[in-house]
Amino acid sequence: MDIKKIEDWGLGLTTPLWIAGPCSAESKEQIESISQGLVGSGVQMFRAGIWKPRTRPNAFEGVGEEGLKWLEIPKKTLNIPVCVEVANAKHTEAALKAGVDVLWLGARTTVNPFSVQEVCDAVKGTDIPVMVKNPINPDQQLWIGAIERLLKVGITKIAGIHRGCSDNVPSRFRNNPEWSMPILLKKEFPTLSVVSDPSHICGNREMIEEIGQTALNFGLDGLMVETHHDPDNAWSDAKQQITPERLKEIINNFQIRHSIDESPELKTEMDQHRQIIDVLDKQLIEILSQRFKAIREVGQYKKEHNLSVFQRDRWDEVINTRIAMAIERGVSEDFMRKLLMDIHDESIKLQEASMHTENK
Repeated sequence: MDIKKIEDWGLGLTTPLWIAGPCSAESKEQIESISQGLVGSGVQMFRAGIWKPRTRPNAFEGVGEEGLKWLEIPKKTLNIPVCVEVANAKHTEAALKAGVDVLWLGARTTVNPFSVQEVCDAVKGTDIPVMVKNPINPDQQLWIGAIERLLKVGITKIAGIHRGCSDNVPSRFRNNPEWSMPILLKKEFPTLSVVSDPSHICGNREMIEEIGQTALNFGLDGLMVETHHDPDNAWSDAKQQITPERLKEIINNFQIRHSIDESPELKTEMDQHRQIIDVLDKQLIEILSQRFKAIREVGQYKKEHNLSVFQRDRWDEVINTRIAMAIERGVSEDFMRKLLMDIHDESIKLQEASMHTENK
């Protein structure tokens, strides 16, 4: 069963697709102000949170079904479809009854197959488009599984929403982009459209344009940007929302990249660059192979001399000196730190294996 691209949903959508609206619907007046502000922006779909799954109690959890009535305002003002997040059958049935055009599954829902299936059962027999955010944790299979569940109940108008993932490593992002996830998802489902949610990736309004452009550079099909007429006083996620005026500026500033397949002459030149990358990748793999061979020998030495696998002083030396070298050569500190952590984790596993290997 083929997934229909957003251009084939019958809603008059094109790519790149711009989706905008507040994190949370707060009042009829708020929706009116934002809708008026978005006139002439090029936004093709209006989003608003009606039910808000919050990490901790006592936070604002959305206005509920009352807010669904307010979504007629952007439909009439902007003449565009509207979309809301649903997390269970009750939400889904209420949204369908209210004439919502598109549904989306949030990151907290995608992570739970039981919740995904409940929504799938509620949309079975309809033709409603459903967008699926990646799960909070970087689990590609959960994302794929949610899409497969929708296909199984006959929903073919599906899109992915890339919003980044939680990460225990401190960084400048609220959620680590994990750019490989949407790329691999599009490889898994070749006809699937995927838009990015820079608001949740960034967690602040200052980086929206930068991360939005990066998403477009990676070939994603549009953006979902949280937009509010008075962001500083928003009832939820105030720091990551931008004004309609700022959204218009950002959209005008974006550079839309084209597929290299559209330019055969450029593809020939690009192939030459890619051949160099292929050679360098082989060298990287060979170097890693040699490094891990040396690690195994270190593990054997530690075993023979009754030394612990983890040596704090050595680790501090490695991470500090390698990061300094990387920065000098134009490699980012964040990337180098993560790479070293991955190499270190694998090294620990190899040394532990050496510790449990009988001497022959």
